[in-house]
Amino acid sequence: MELSFDDQNLEKFIMIGDRVLIRPKNQQGKTASGLYLPPTVQENEKTHSGYIVRVGPGYPIPAMTDVDEPWKEKKDEVKYVPLQAKVGDLAVYLNKSGWEIEFSKEKYIILPHSSILMLIRDEGLFE
Repeated sequence: MELSFDDQNLEKFIMIGDRVLIRPKNQQGKTASGLYLPPTVQENEKTHSGYIVRVGPGYPIPAMTDVDEPWKEKKDEVKYVPLQAKVGDLAVYLNKSGWEIEFSKEKYIILPHSSILMLIRDEGLFE
């Protein structure tokens, strides 16, 4: 299922939990020997790669409460275990695990963090 959004600011997108938003890297249209591949072959590949654009807060941790100390103030703050993925990382991910959306005539994938197989981080890329 493909969702389409009107032109808005991508910074307004908030990823929930362990989800990441990925902009797929352009797939090569031909093999190493020079044969051109139809788009259906490229879409059926098991793994794809793309750049991480937005990252969710992580995996939620249940709030620790002190039952035996009633004098302490009770806080319902949710804490998270942060994700390894960071904005700008190149991710290799399982193709069938994500949801495709279209934003500003570009394709993006919403993906659970567990579907990412490998991250490539180049610290000096944006400096």
